[in-house]
Parts: sequence; C-alpha cells; structure tokens
Amino acid sequence: MQSLNSKTVQGQRPFTAQRPRTVRGSVSVRAVAAPPRLITKRSEEIFKEAQELLPGGVNSPVRAFRSVGGGPIVFDRVKGAYCYDVDGNKYIDYVGSWGPAIVGHADDEVNAALKAQIDKGTSFGAPCELENVLAKMVIDRVPSVEMVRFVSSGTEACLSVLRLMRAYTGREKIIKFTGCYHGHADSFLVKAGSGVITLGLPDSPGVPKSTAAATLTATYNNLESVKELFAANKGEIAGVILEPVVGNSGFIVPTKEFLQGLREICTAEGAVLCFDEVMTGFRIAKGCAQEYFGITPDLTTMGKVIGGGLPVGAYGGKKEIMKMVAPAGPMYQAGTLSGNPMAMTAGIKTLEILGRPGAYEYLEKITKRLIDGIMAAAKEHGHDITGGNISGMFGFFFCKGPVSCFEDALAADTAKFARFHRAMLEEGVYLAPSQFEAGFTGLAHTDADVDATIAAARRAFARI
Repeated sequence: MQSLNSKTVQGQRPFTAQRPRTVRGSVSVRAVAAPPRLITKRSEEIFKEAQELLPGGVNSPVRAFRSVGGGPIVFDRVKGAYCYDVDGNKYIDYVGSWGPAIVGHADDEVNAALKAQIDKGTSFGAPCELENVLAKMVIDRVPSVEMVRFVSSGTEACLSVLRLMRAYTGREKIIKFTGCYHGHADSFLVKAGSGVITLGLPDSPGVPKSTAAATLTATYNNLESVKELFAANKGEIAGVILEPVVGNSGFIVPTKEFLQGLREICTAEGAVLCFDEVMTGFRIAKGCAQEYFGITPDLTTMGKVIGGGLPVGAYGGKKEIMKMVAPAGPMYQAGTLSGNPMAMTAGIKTLEILGRPGAYEYLEKITKRLIDGIMAAAKEHGHDITGGNISGMFGFFFCKGPVSCFEDALAADTAKFARFHRAMLEEGVYLAPSQFEAGFTGLAHTDADVDATIAAARRAFARI
C-alpha cells in the first residue's frame, strides 16, 4: 500500500480513514500504528548544499527547523490550501507563507492579475496609480489610517514607524512587550519573539547598548507594568508598540481592558500608540485587530496579507503624524521598490476577495472547528493543551494554561510540540516549526481539510 506521504496525484488527499478503536480494560483508546513513512531524501540533499551557501542553510532562521528537530522540508510548489515538497509529498498547509496566503496559495484571480501586470512592467521606481488604489482600500478599512506609506517588508514598516514616533514626539524611548516581535531592527531585538525565542536568543549580538537602553519592556496584558515604566521615565517615552494579538510567541489574545488601558495611558502621557498589525492586519477582521477590538491606535504597521504573497509592508495613521514623513515633512524614509506595481496588484486583488460577503465568517467557522478539534484530540489522549483562535489565526500550547503573556508561554512543553510537529508532517500536515508561532487558515481550506487534519492529530497524539 502506498504510504500517506509518498508521491500522490495532485488533488488527492494523503489521509486514510480513521483507525479503529481497541479496548484496553475499561478505557477506550485508539490503536497506535507505526507512523507513515516520510520520504525526505531530496529535501535533505538540497538543505545540505544550502548550508554551504546560506547562513544556517536558510534565509530566515525559523525555517531551519532547529526547535523541532530534523531537516526542513524544501518546497517545490503550492496551490490553494496545499504545499508540495521536492520529494513529492503533499501537505495541508497551516503556515500559508507565514500569513499572506489568506485567499489560498497561487490563487487563480490573484495570479491572473499578476500575469496581466507583468506585461506592463514589474518595477517602475516612479509613481503608479495602483499605489492610490491600494492606499484608498487601506484607508477605507483601517480605523486609524488617514494616510499610508508603502514599504517592502514588515520589518521596514516597523523600523520606519519607530523613527516616526520619535520624530513626532521629540522623545527617544519606546515601550514594547516581552515576546512581541516587530522585525529585526536593532531597537526591537530586546526580549523579542518569533525566531529569537525559537532559537533561544534573548537578544542579538550587534545591537548597541545605547540602542537597547532606549527600548523598555513591559509584560503583555499587564497594565501596571506599563504604568510603572511611564512613571519611571516621565516625559521620555515616545510611544508604545505591540501586537494587538500576539502571534510571534505563540497565539496570545489581549483583554479588551488591556488595549483600552494602553489607549488611555498613551493619550494621557502624550505618547503614540502603535498597533503592529503585520500579522493581524486584514486577517482577523476586514478592518484589522483595531476594528475587532474597537480600539483605535495612532499608528499602524501592516504586511503579509496586504501584499497578497509578494513582499509588501506599510505604515499609516493620523494625517498630522504621517505628514512628518519625507517629502511632506522632515523625517526621512525611502525605498527603491516601495509601492512596486506587482506588489500593489497582488494586494489589491487579495483585499478585494477578502471584502466579499461571508469571507471572515467562513474563516472564523473553519478555524474554530480546526482548533477545537485539535484540542479535543489532545485531551482524548491525555495531553495538557490550551489554545484558541480569532478568525483565520490560531494557536495552542502544550500546557494547562491559561497563557496570557510570554512568561506564561514558557511553561509549554516544547519537546512535546517537536514530537507532534514531526508526527503531523508524517501525516501530511504542515504546521509552523516552532511552538512560538501562530497558525493560519485561509479561504481555500475546506471542511474536508479540517476533518483530515483532526483525524491526523488524533493519530499523532496517540503516538507521542
């Protein structure tokens, strides 16, 4: 019989029917079969060569699979809700290029728009009307944004907005939260999330002490820790930046009171409140997390979904703040490929699809069923687990919970997650290779995909 992850016909699901129950004493348990064979010969060959060419064999650290063991899976192609590796294995994908593939990988409508644009040119280095079109879509949807500047990555958006906060207020210090990741600019690599904690790096060599000293860290969901920093640094704090839903140290949801408290503190202290919506933007609601929670920041950073799979970032906010940005104002920021027509085209079509009736309701329905099913399967086999979702963003930790901040997340059993991650790969399910990364669904995921994933999780939990 062909293994679940040997070469399959495109479109064929790599899962078998649920294995039968057996009875051991008075407790009903599932029969534990040997794991399906996962063939990774070609991935291993390519990664071995890559380690001589690229630092660590990758161009972004978390891709190296360091925290889950084994070598990374090398992709060959993607389509819809699926990814296919160089060994011919097919996976249901819950990484989605780390969030952008919200309408599905290589979506036919997005692809058609991109192909039409290729004939007109891929980069102008000059203004094009597509920038206006996407800008109007962003301004129309995002409560805090009256004016926007496009850049080429989330990191670039965040480092630019940091400079803007300082320029606007004339202050130097900022507050971020432990475990929140805002890209790899020097000021943000202080108690950061994402690959920094995945690799066990509390900070990064090369960050000047003077730069790190201007970054103050507070505890997520803890207003008192923020108040204490403002009291100890009176009149020196330019602003507060946070992920309005944490996705870079696992999936951590804020309380409404926490976000509302930050809004009130920043207003009272004359500081700028910035929501880093690179991950949550247009993913958890049409108007981003700020619409979902009903809290309006002064500035917002965006990325991932806004580019529809191409490299795009953006930052925006009140006109009086954004008019500080050159050439309208004195704060300099530029980018050769910013607003390039390919990225604008993909973003426009993606946001258009997401604006259709029922899109976010579908994401909420399918993602809730997925995470509820995974957690039920874990508990069925005696594993401690806690987790949840908002729209098409989800996550879980192997601990009793609750998890309301990064410090709570550290209680998670990362060794168990590594075993689960490998078991799910064997079952044909691709999850983020770190306990400290959120998962993503998209409009291309079907009920059948979710059913197959839950069935795979049951088998995986039985083995680990």
